[in-house]
Amino acid sequence: MLWPAVILAIAGLGAAALHYRPDQAIRVATNVVAHNICDKAFVSGLDPQTAFAEITERDGIRRLRWPLRFGIDRSSGIVTASMAGLFASRAAFRDGFGCVMLLGAQDPYLLKVDVASLKGKEPPLLPEIAGPDIVTPSDAKLKAALDHAFEEPAEPPFRRTKAVVVVRDGAVIAERYAESVGVHTALPGFSMTKSVVNALIGVLTQQGLVTPSLPAAIPEWRGAIDPRREIEIEHLMRMISGLELDETNSGFDASSRMYLYDDMAGYALQAKLIAPIGTRWAYSSPTTQLLARIIRDAAGGPEQTLRLAWRELFNPLGMRDVTLEFDGSGTLQGSSFMLASARDWARFGLLYLNDGLVGGKRLLHEDWVDLSAAATLDTDYGAGFWTNRSEHPHAKARVAMGIPRDVFFASGDLGQRIVILPTQRMVIVRLGDSVDPTGDISGLGRLVKEAIEAVKEP
Repeated sequence: MLWPAVILAIAGLGAAALHYRPDQAIRVATNVVAHNICDKAFVSGLDPQTAFAEITERDGIRRLRWPLRFGIDRSSGIVTASMAGLFASRAAFRDGFGCVMLLGAQDPYLLKVDVASLKGKEPPLLPEIAGPDIVTPSDAKLKAALDHAFEEPAEPPFRRTKAVVVVRDGAVIAERYAESVGVHTALPGFSMTKSVVNALIGVLTQQGLVTPSLPAAIPEWRGAIDPRREIEIEHLMRMISGLELDETNSGFDASSRMYLYDDMAGYALQAKLIAPIGTRWAYSSPTTQLLARIIRDAAGGPEQTLRLAWRELFNPLGMRDVTLEFDGSGTLQGSSFMLASARDWARFGLLYLNDGLVGGKRLLHEDWVDLSAAATLDTDYGAGFWTNRSEHPHAKARVAMGIPRDVFFASGDLGQRIVILPTQRMVIVRLGDSVDPTGDISGLGRLVKEAIEAVKEP
């Protein structure tokens, strides 16, 4: 009889559905759409319909595009996204704090601080990098480099460059912006936020509040027989914790599922070890979110985390057009959600170009930048940054493109990049919405190569 086989097949499919939870994977997609439109509309001030069109070209979401819908209520600051009315997700804008997902019956934690009051009234330690007007390059080679960075192919995938800023010797020498984007437009950095987490850990290290070589201060791992008690902060920074937190962006992986929880770090800290600590590298946003919780606890809470970021990082660097977002539990959303103007991202890059020194004050420990740029195991990832200081094939390919060997860079989804070029005394920022799987790395390579050629001394 076929019936037993059919019953077993149905039971197997049911068990698989319970394990993989396709409903959760779909909700991950609607979360991404709602949150991204919320940020683009309310923080960046861009057209939500254009944002929706660009977001739904991303891998994973593109396959679900036809039933996707969104709505925006500007009076309440809420964006809703759904699959033809099902699996609805909502993101809410909070002035000064960006957007946060509304995931359950309980309202997300709202920080009790006036962000405007945190912005420094004193001159920053970093000298001003440009005046109020867009710096249009007079050099023909630099102008051509920017023209090429904004060129679009005849066929998809489109590059959708939003901003490029080139800084040399501490001053902007060239910049260009897409329509509706300007020098004060805060744009999402996505995983470039991980590099900001690196900086905050570095600040706390300089202040003696954390030590990367000591076990991570996570009380839930303190059990006498819990092997995770040996995981160090640097293991988390380098993504070699051995935890089952690999990121595949499938909607079914731990990194994707993390975004369905108000307490994202609380979800991540439940992961089990699947490899010996320090021996296996796997890219992982939840790993960085654990660092965000460590920052919160070391700083003394959510409000103190925000104050720390402005007092010790943004204000000294003269960063003003910044929105730092928090999850529903009040922990910095350190894996993906900081927005800043292209110039502010460049100012952040100058902190690392200048070896952690700003205006004579050391914000980062004297060996912090080298630690951050040093390759992890046999990869081209450092600690919060990607690096060319590696024998990995990807690093060698970038060098072959014209991106120098000593370069390291912050990198985020859709081609967000802060490229730090020590030998050339340059920082190059590229922001955009490229759905090319590489984040338009070839376009970045051309931009960097042409910018270096343009400033080369005769």
